[in-house]
Amino acid sequence: MNKGTLFVLTGPSGVGKGTVRKLMERERLNLFTSISATTRAPRKGEQEGVHYYFLTKEQFEQKIREEAFLEYAQFADNSYGTLREPVEEHLNKGENVLLEIEVQGALQVKERCPEAVMIFILPPSMEELRRRLIGRGTETPEKIEKRLKQAEWEMSQRDHFDYQIVNDHVVRAAVELVSIIRREGC
Repeated sequence: MNKGTLFVLTGPSGVGKGTVRKLMERERLNLFTSISATTRAPRKGEQEGVHYYFLTKEQFEQKIREEAFLEYAQFADNSYGTLREPVEEHLNKGENVLLEIEVQGALQVKERCPEAVMIFILPPSMEELRRRLIGRGTETPEKIEKRLKQAEWEMSQRDHFDYQIVNDHVVRAAVELVSIIRREGC
């Protein structure tokens, strides 16, 4: 049996990774989307085991000691990580797997899994990214500024990725993502 393909989708916070992914999922590709673990509090409407696995800092640190993460990163005062076991299980069954993760973690995956297909979503501009973060209405102005500062570093890493998609029109960005997955996942 052939092993599945690992796809890594990343980009700055607020760029629309989740929205692009949700539109892409309408195509019903044979793709397992991994659920990340995080130490941040759930946002309104987020459910345990559906959107994230919500862990305490102590639980997260224990998983690090157990080497249970494929990748993990600190971002905006919270930790995020991808549990290794479910990803490897699906890949070994020949299923393609999509990780929607932060840039720090994506770079770790690239190092550990050089065969992974790396996809970076970019905003049309930093001004548009600021507008999107403010429009979410989920964070304080201080946290937004912190995310924008982090986004500058993240944008500087985009050349380390196989594909770059500018999310200036969400439907077009989703079509590009589907095209990449179909091309690389065969």
